[in-house]
Amino acid sequence: MKNLLLLLILLTATGFSQINFPSYYHQNDMSLAPASALKFGLYGWDNPALLSTLHQPDFLFTWNDRIGDWNDFNNWGIFAALPNFGFAMYNQSLNKYHVTDFKLSAAFGNNSFSAGIGYGWSTGNVTYFNRADVFSLGLLLRPNKYFSIGLLGNLPTNGEREGVIDFAIRPFGNQLIAFFGDYVLSRDMEPEETNYSFGAAAEPIDGFRLVGRYFEDKKINVGIELSFGNFGITTVSHLDKDGKQFYNTHGIRIGAYDRNIFTKFSSDNKVVELNLNGGLKYQTYRLLDNSNSLIDLIDKIETAKNDKSVSAIAINLSGAIINREMLWEVREKLKQFRLAGKRVYIYIDRAAMDEYHFASVADKIILDPMGSIALNGYLIGRTFLKGSLDKIGIGFHELRYFKYKSAAETYSRENFSEADREQRQRLVDEYYDVARKDICEGRSFTLSQFDKLVDSLIAYLPDEAVKLNLVDTLGRWSDMTKIIESYEGKSRSLINPASLEKYNLPTDNYWSEKPKIAVIYAIGGTSMDDGIKARSLVGQVESAFSDNNVKAIVLRVDSPGGDALAADLIAEVLRKNKGKKPIIVTQGFVAASGGYWLSMYADTIVAAPTTITGSIGVIGSFFYNKNLKQDLGLSTDFVKRGKFADLGFGFTLPIIPVSLPDRDFTEEESQIVETRIKTLYKDFVSRVATGRKKSYEEIENIAQGRVWSGRDGLKNGLVDIIGGLNEAIEMARLKAGLTKNEFELKEYPQRPFININQFLPDLFPIKIEDSSPLIEDLKLRFKYNGEPMLMLPLDDMDLITNWVY
Repeated sequence: MKNLLLLLILLTATGFSQINFPSYYHQNDMSLAPASALKFGLYGWDNPALLSTLHQPDFLFTWNDRIGDWNDFNNWGIFAALPNFGFAMYNQSLNKYHVTDFKLSAAFGNNSFSAGIGYGWSTGNVTYFNRADVFSLGLLLRPNKYFSIGLLGNLPTNGEREGVIDFAIRPFGNQLIAFFGDYVLSRDMEPEETNYSFGAAAEPIDGFRLVGRYFEDKKINVGIELSFGNFGITTVSHLDKDGKQFYNTHGIRIGAYDRNIFTKFSSDNKVVELNLNGGLKYQTYRLLDNSNSLIDLIDKIETAKNDKSVSAIAINLSGAIINREMLWEVREKLKQFRLAGKRVYIYIDRAAMDEYHFASVADKIILDPMGSIALNGYLIGRTFLKGSLDKIGIGFHELRYFKYKSAAETYSRENFSEADREQRQRLVDEYYDVARKDICEGRSFTLSQFDKLVDSLIAYLPDEAVKLNLVDTLGRWSDMTKIIESYEGKSRSLINPASLEKYNLPTDNYWSEKPKIAVIYAIGGTSMDDGIKARSLVGQVESAFSDNNVKAIVLRVDSPGGDALAADLIAEVLRKNKGKKPIIVTQGFVAASGGYWLSMYADTIVAAPTTITGSIGVIGSFFYNKNLKQDLGLSTDFVKRGKFADLGFGFTLPIIPVSLPDRDFTEEESQIVETRIKTLYKDFVSRVATGRKKSYEEIENIAQGRVWSGRDGLKNGLVDIIGGLNEAIEMARLKAGLTKNEFELKEYPQRPFININQFLPDLFPIKIEDSSPLIEDLKLRFKYNGEPMLMLPLDDMDLITNWVY
């Protein structure tokens, strides 16, 4: 940046004997204020660096009455721009001569620093008006929300070079009022030329702006600008040194959305439409992806809550495939929306327990006339493969030394162990109790009435559902507008949340880059190169801590664990940086075993009531050949040097790249692995005790691999607060001392650009889903065959649902 400043000074220090382009103030007599002081200037005409701050395409037409009435269009300008690029056309007429100046501009940068370049040329009577082509170099510096500095160098191909510096100060750090000034640097400035101006711009009401500007030659400009959203008008009175009106400049703007003077008076006649068809991701692609992410959906509901023009939200739940933890988080956000005095309408067609639990938050539930509701309760089941492994000749060695650490039971048993049955039953009871409580509150059932509904029928048909108060009415999503009108007594328009004012407002109300809260996603198994991708994620976590503009860390953990090394790479960065910035962990569907290892050094751990957390324990497993190799007619041989060199050696299947060791552990090897597992377990318990500020014994009493619900985790100290991502971000904001609405979220890793797979043809009629829990579990176990692991069984329910970016 210093080099760029020096370059501008050097370029403007050398001059020629004549001026071959309009001077700065003459060029910009149609502007209200210096470029860096008010909105986006003249879209690159005055300072091209301003183009990087433009948020949407915009068009401005201006004219003045220097030689006639207000409607005498002899002098006019057209300024058109889109973010980072601008085009200007400025026509002047004098004594039957005219000239048209053009300029193309471009910029790059952000709200703190941007640079731009422009190229101008002229047509018409260029000799009479003494024109030359000109290059413009501009800089915009906004180090904080109070100061703005613009630097401009006008470099004609023939004639005098000109430099300009302008500045503005916002005492309140917002658009309410700004004081500004500018100064022109030119060696051969003629006596009657102006060197400086200063003034003030105020916006006492959104979209209503007043500007006063005093010039060195004692002339004064007084201007007013009115914005009506996508349309605006401007007028400036130019007064001579005696205070008499000299001429006027007028402008009409259309295009980009601006603050609207009528917003405060708008009626609440809008209903935001949310379609939850498909899954709810953690991160969507930046291009060509219409799916929903959790963080975006929460923000849409918050935005609708704060928008005075919105009275309700209508949600289409048809085809939604969202896990119960995410549904709970969105449901809690909708409760806040209702507490603001607004209404929620939810349409369902086929709803099971989780979907109906979610829908019960609504003021009105609308069921499709051909739909149904199945309130069958909750079940956690498991498929056991021990018999299958025996039949095909694969041996399995369970390296289990802790009561509740049941991750290997799928392969070692034919049914639940008593310990695993105990912890799973507790989870089922927790799911049921949370849903029953919320549904009874939402639909005014007693607990016994709800139990009866669950146990009476497999599914409730539409008429029964209305009669039993499970839903309020029957209808199709296509009839939602009429249904809402029937309840509210007036017509309402369904709108896309993207059209809400917040998502279209310019960012000129806040100079500089806003402070950031980092939202870091650790999603999937704890693995180095897949799952959480610890090898790359660790660098991103370190980057968040080293970024001075990031004021707090929110780590979203949705992981059943896996490799201890991968988990510790991330956890160690949190431990080393603890105290430097607030660290909040928000646990998703599951944050257990290695997922809890990721969480344990947080300042605060936030979990949903049904989050699966804990599982502080270590387990190992080992697949080996019994007789599969022989049955397949394969044989192996080897030479070795080293006592344990053949451990893990075995045959590799042709075509399918899967290897199976020839033998099981020897007793000596088993003892070595047992020591490793128990040592890692003690280390795990000790680390959790340190992170949670508890004794080893306190953690040991709730460890042994036991999984807990979020509610139970709150009781036993593994969790601090019941909540979700929304609550974690708000807590991070408060701990960092950030003002509401004056911060932004920065996601790590960055959202992927585009999903290339959507453009690839389906070459095969049958596909094997990579996300199958059993396939994922087997891949992980073969990858770490015989290694101590911090993991849950991946076949539990839908633990890996929504781990897709």
